[in-house]
Amino acid sequence: MNAVLQPATHTAQAPELHTLLARLPALAASMAEGAAQRERDRTLPFEAFAQFKASGLGTLRVPPERGGPGGTIEDLVQVVATLAAADSNVAHALRTHYNAIELWTTAPPDANSDRQLGRVLQGALFGGAFTELGTPRSGTVTTALERRGDQRVLNGSKYYATGTAFADFASIAVHDEEGRDATVIVPTDREGLHVKDDWDGMGQRLTASGSLVFDNLRVHDDEVVHPRQRSLQRRHASSLRQLYLVAVAGGIVRNVFSDALHYVRHHARPAAHSPAASAPQDHFTQWVVGDLATHTHAVDALIADNARRLDRTAEALRRGGDGDDDDHGAAQLVLDGALATAKTQLAVSRIALQAAERLFDAGGASATSRQHNFDRHWRNLRTLFNHNPLQQKARVVGDYHLNGTTAHLEEGKVF
Repeated sequence: MNAVLQPATHTAQAPELHTLLARLPALAASMAEGAAQRERDRTLPFEAFAQFKASGLGTLRVPPERGGPGGTIEDLVQVVATLAAADSNVAHALRTHYNAIELWTTAPPDANSDRQLGRVLQGALFGGAFTELGTPRSGTVTTALERRGDQRVLNGSKYYATGTAFADFASIAVHDEEGRDATVIVPTDREGLHVKDDWDGMGQRLTASGSLVFDNLRVHDDEVVHPRQRSLQRRHASSLRQLYLVAVAGGIVRNVFSDALHYVRHHARPAAHSPAASAPQDHFTQWVVGDLATHTHAVDALIADNARRLDRTAEALRRGGDGDDDDHGAAQLVLDGALATAKTQLAVSRIALQAAERLFDAGGASATSRQHNFDRHWRNLRTLFNHNPLQQKARVVGDYHLNGTTAHLEEGKVF
């Protein structure tokens, strides 16, 4: 598919935190209906996003002093995992939105963050793209603003525009006319911005993680933002982006466990050599389900512990003002958070992928039926964990513990 997609519209308002979180179970249950079928048919979840926007959960993490309901990072990862257990595509596609909120709320208020948070509180969702295909190294930006008389325009393309098809605004990494790093934030319905559903990954197929194409896209001066390159706040947000992916994986493992329970109770038969009268009474099947229960418990515990660490960092940054690297107390918290997140990601990757494979031991050949679509769990997890170089991550963690090296942990990129 290469169809140009239509943007969403504003519908939501921010409620109180307890009201917001109380809406989560019903929202997740509704999203879960038909999720496996949507993946089989490649039907993008526009209806699920309309439900999400109506819930007001898009305002989570906007602090009360800035007009929002608040909510901790631990609250956020619980929301993400719960949504991902229902439909991992929806949860994943919201990552850019919540990353933007974290950047705007852990830095000192300014005109841009106030403007964007006001949009969030009116129900807007944010997408965007930072990566380009065909560059010598991932993360290289070549897209640049051009001056045409008294106007700025943007031409070119981006990829991995996760969630932008369902969003109202897009944040786009560019260079300005002087070659400086910048971000432009523009409405997704503006003429000259084309959102394409050309993501062809084997997993997370419905995240709309394909291309943005710019064809003389007009950019107003007040839509250009120059970020601080090495602030602690940006490094903290980088860790949260990684933990967010792990929380999506955690939701998938919950789904693996629930699918195993349902399959054993309603479809599985005991093997020919089993003395059990039914699959739920078979000792080996019980062993498999017990393993999967342990897997999802361990993953949830690791993610929650990591979230509490990042909550301490976020609170320190909000108290401390500008989050400069010379703030040694906050700097140590940011470093600790990066290390914890790397370790969590490494551990969960192994546990989660093993769970997705172990699911098939709960049944015979019938468990591989396309009707069940159980293979989506492994494909989705493998795709998530390919977002970052896990072997490099393990090496960086080892180098730190052996030699005290912090160089890559302080980049604010993938660690």
